[in-house]
Amino acid sequence: MEYRSLGKTGLKVPEVSLGCMAFGRWIEKEQSFRVMDAALDAGMNLFDTADVYGRGMDNGNPLQSGESEAIVGEWLKDKRDRVIVATKVHGKVGAGVNDSGQSRYHVMRAVDNSLRRLQTDYIDLYQVHRFDEQTPLEESLEALSDLVRQGKVRYIGCSNYAAWQIAKAHGISALNRLHRYESVQPQYSILAREIENELLPFCASEKVGVIVYSPLGRGLLTGKYRQGERPPEGTRGAAGEKRLQVLMQEEGTYDIVGALQPLADERGWTLAQFALAWVLSNPVITSAILGVSRPEQISDALKALPNRLTPEELQAVDRISGGRK
Repeated sequence: MEYRSLGKTGLKVPEVSLGCMAFGRWIEKEQSFRVMDAALDAGMNLFDTADVYGRGMDNGNPLQSGESEAIVGEWLKDKRDRVIVATKVHGKVGAGVNDSGQSRYHVMRAVDNSLRRLQTDYIDLYQVHRFDEQTPLEESLEALSDLVRQGKVRYIGCSNYAAWQIAKAHGISALNRLHRYESVQPQYSILAREIENELLPFCASEKVGVIVYSPLGRGLLTGKYRQGERPPEGTRGAAGEKRLQVLMQEEGTYDIVGALQPLADERGWTLAQFALAWVLSNPVITSAILGVSRPEQISDALKALPNRLTPEELQAVDRISGGRK
């Protein structure tokens, strides 16, 4: 496993991180423990979760959130110094009108609840889950900076932000001497390349860490989903994940997947290994979040590392998927 600096900070994070969204949602505690054991053994010591991750994401009940953090916290008890813990705040986690967003009121309550579930005194990377149009950035950044000063949080980041939104936040941080967003977490894969237009050039210029999610196209780039066939049992497709269903229905998705397979075959790799190597071949990417439901999926995905794609292979992928930018 290779490790890269998170933006302008001195924090080193693995080029492949563990996504914990499935914990308590699609896989139970014991299986989640086995996945985390395998990840740590492989050097994937950055675990990414969020306070909304849980059954409530599927059934619409905000009171059924936090299972992922709770499972991570129970596993983490005697391993805290070996793991970089990242979690998020924004989504609705209760029935109250202030149980979501990035107001000082909610952020201060949410971080304490996350710390309790994670059974830790501090969060290494605390991220706002998406842009909050209803709360002034000054208010959110002041609250997050207070958490850093209090020792509850080490670094702050954002998720699903556009380049202009981070730029605005950085300006406010500089003007008011507040901590800045050191990282952003966007979606990125061969099937979702929109961030190449503005976000990645901005992050390269301003030294913002880029921790991408869904590098395998929500599982489509594993080759296990076939057009016109029912998703295999035990997959997020079988669980009915809405964002995966939308991607499946986009025109040309399966054509891209089919055209990529020969490129992977030439390398002697699986399609998942090829797709992950493609993401990590971009020097602006700091880490790719790998979401798995079985321990063996980790070793399978990492077998091709630290190999990178050749310029010729990158050009071939551009010809196949360039229209997705």
